[in-house]
Amino acid sequence: MEGHIATRQGSTIGMLTPYRVLDLTDEKGLFCGKLLGDLGADVIKIEPPGGDPARTIGPFYHDETNPEKSLFWFAFNTSKRGITLNIETGEGRKIFKKLVETADFVVESFPPGHTDRFGLAYSVLEKVKPGIIMVSITPFGQTGPYKDYKAPDIVAWAMGGEMFPFGDIDRPPIRISHHSQAYLHAGLEAAVGAMMALHYRHLYGEGQQVDVSIQESVARRAHYVSGMWDMEKRIWPHGMGITLHYVPDLPDGEEKPERITIWACKDGYVTWVYWFGPQAKRSNPISIKWLESLGLADDFLRKFDASGINWTEIDPKLVDRIQTPVVELFQRYTKAELLESALRHGVSLYPVSTVQDIVEDAHQVHHHARAFWTRVEHPELGTNMMYPGPFARTAEMRPQVFRRAPLVGEHNEEIFKGELGISSEELARLSKSGVI
Repeated sequence: MEGHIATRQGSTIGMLTPYRVLDLTDEKGLFCGKLLGDLGADVIKIEPPGGDPARTIGPFYHDETNPEKSLFWFAFNTSKRGITLNIETGEGRKIFKKLVETADFVVESFPPGHTDRFGLAYSVLEKVKPGIIMVSITPFGQTGPYKDYKAPDIVAWAMGGEMFPFGDIDRPPIRISHHSQAYLHAGLEAAVGAMMALHYRHLYGEGQQVDVSIQESVARRAHYVSGMWDMEKRIWPHGMGITLHYVPDLPDGEEKPERITIWACKDGYVTWVYWFGPQAKRSNPISIKWLESLGLADDFLRKFDASGINWTEIDPKLVDRIQTPVVELFQRYTKAELLESALRHGVSLYPVSTVQDIVEDAHQVHHHARAFWTRVEHPELGTNMMYPGPFARTAEMRPQVFRRAPLVGEHNEEIFKGELGISSEELARLSKSGVI
């Protein structure tokens, strides 16, 4: 499928085009700079000499392990230029401060206090550039008893409350997805925080430091979990997240009914729920009429009233009696056929899409028309690749992917020589001494 091709490698035009971002983050904060870059900001990704460790994160283009072919790096560093600079050296700090003089934002994900130790704390940078906005992304924030703790993504996801609800109830909780869900939520909140700080600067003329806790960003996402506690003082049960089935926690020795919510069909899976409790009276009659139209609703299902039944107390044999014919039904049809039928009858049923489905199914014609999928040129690879497109559409200066992720030190000469006036001889010396 074709889409918009991002080819403007030298300039960007967007809502944030007048602003510059210095991106010092590792994988914990890369998404923040990408979002600001897609809004048109001039984002300069600053890597240590030799390249950022995030370049070693797979998968890799054509499975070739190479720091210039990390698809993870490609995904979260579009719309950025890239330089190498060792800011832990004296000369590196001097160069960095010259860049700060031209910048509006510094985004970093060092441990709390780390920038203080080599003289680049916010209190120092605001004197270099009054009004500078520093966005700091850390596992547990700049303050508090956990501030010095490290947190791989799985730790933040677990401690933020988003692991417990997921998985089968007779097994331990699980982390969804392979890549950094917690880090992505933190990057998004960091970008929002940066925009709020920019708005404040427009109102009052002052910059500030934005403190983003990855754990807190996960906890904010888990609103359904905290909401149950706030309203009912109950903990959201483990196994009530996105699972193949839900088995209530009954006393040991008792048979546990399996409530299927994701059903196998002819070419994959769909999600549909037969309700028990108050929701049943509203939803089940519609579903029964649908099943009846397909010849699968017998007298038992037509007459059965599930509205007064507590799911945790239901007889497992009754569950099987209700669900067995539906299992048979779903396996007769494809996802598309079930969706079409469900829509005609007003039934809440949805396909469980694969990545291929997202790209190829009929709805994606609409995505194509909206330029959601974007092909980004990778001239060094002799190809272009399809990327998810803008996160929003606006009437003017819409967000977009302006350029592919930078190669290691790709824009060193453009920025150090072209903007800061450092000579070729000096650049060679700085490279040899490990500063760039």
